[in-house]
Amino acid sequence: MKKILSNTLKICGLLLLVSFSSCKKFLEIVPKGVKIPTTLADYDAMIRDEYGNQRTNITQAVLLLNDKFETSANLNYYPLYSANYFWNEQADRIALNNSDESTYYNSYTGISTSNLLIEHVPAATEGSDADKAQLVAQAKVLRALNFYVLANYYADTYEESNAASKLAVPLILSADINAPYTQVTIKEIYAFMLKDIEEAIPNLRASIPTVLHPNLGAAYAFKARIYLTMGQYANALSAANEALKYNDKLYDWTQYYATYKSAIEEPDKYNNSPSPMGFDFVENYYFRHGNTNSSGRESALRTDRAPRFESGDARFASRWKLRTVAADTYFTSITIGFYNYGGLTTTEVYLIKAECQARLNNVPEAMNTLNAVRVKRIFAQNYAPLSASNTVDAVKLIQRTKANELINSITTFADARRLNKDPNYATTLTKTENDKSYSLSPGSHLWTMPFPQGAAKNPGNGTIQQNVTQ
Repeated sequence: MKKILSNTLKICGLLLLVSFSSCKKFLEIVPKGVKIPTTLADYDAMIRDEYGNQRTNITQAVLLLNDKFETSANLNYYPLYSANYFWNEQADRIALNNSDESTYYNSYTGISTSNLLIEHVPAATEGSDADKAQLVAQAKVLRALNFYVLANYYADTYEESNAASKLAVPLILSADINAPYTQVTIKEIYAFMLKDIEEAIPNLRASIPTVLHPNLGAAYAFKARIYLTMGQYANALSAANEALKYNDKLYDWTQYYATYKSAIEEPDKYNNSPSPMGFDFVENYYFRHGNTNSSGRESALRTDRAPRFESGDARFASRWKLRTVAADTYFTSITIGFYNYGGLTTTEVYLIKAECQARLNNVPEAMNTLNAVRVKRIFAQNYAPLSASNTVDAVKLIQRTKANELINSITTFADARRLNKDPNYATTLTKTENDKSYSLSPGSHLWTMPFPQGAAKNPGNGTIQQNVTQ
């Protein structure tokens, strides 16, 4: 799991070359040291390229939310970072976005790999038809996941009233570099994601060879996420309940804290314990890397972010500790390892279920679902079951927990965007930095990222229209 097969990138590179060319010579010549994939195992190695096509980099979204502490050096060096971090609505982010292209190209690299698998796996050798169908189904789930990131980064959030008229992102369905594509509407991209999931489900299984392979639980969990973003609460609740049939486990962070208490509480010690959120995390449906740095630590948090965690939150206390280095004070990460920021977990599904129950006017059950998560997070001496008298209050409580549980993920960004469209939940973000006040309104254009210049100026066999003016 932790080691990608050594020939995976060579396989990917050559197959891309084969698929991108209309000439037969690439099929006739096998370069030395390079293997053309033919067996099901060859193709399966491609899907497990965890740092290539299975990575969710959403740097600008994380900066805009202002949960993450960003260094002065980065803010001074990267003008785009500064524009989003300081909510500068006068900045021309289109002009500034000339180098931070990783979200766009990483996602489309993953989509290209999925397209390759969908096109070529049916003809693979040394595999049963059922196994081939499952690998194609897994590729469709991963393709939809990548489109979800792109749609919630470069396009407006889903609103039924205008989704058919607003543009989303390019829908690319072939690994051939010369294949034409269309920048579809928001409605069309969501319909396509659901189509991929519906087609995948009949061929997926409950058990998987690795956590990098989406299983049935992952497909239903992602289906629930899509429907929640669309505001289709009955469908989202149904999918969430299906996902929980395959995995309903929740990790006990209070027990984790008790296990590592002495190390966590030791003064001036900041490398305290292993991350439990890696490949074998009990909550995983599907694992994917997100925004973590190379040392295997989580991002540091701003000091003004900490008060939004509940008092007695063992999950927060286990993962971050206040630290001052020179002129900077922040909550530094104190765990080491891997973190499932970009994948799918039971916690997300429980909280999707809770919100849907509240939206469908079953507030008591919504709070029971929320408390099932909280009791595993809040120290016993701080814990009390939450209750709410109406849907609005219930959703606010659920979202408080969800924003903390899934911090620095595409899910919290997508949630903030959709909730900003509803006056019951819309929130103006505020902060003070160096004695200067800043704010970000719910309706700001900053909530949609501009396509990078490299993509807009070199669109290939299609066109890309910016979804923001700056």
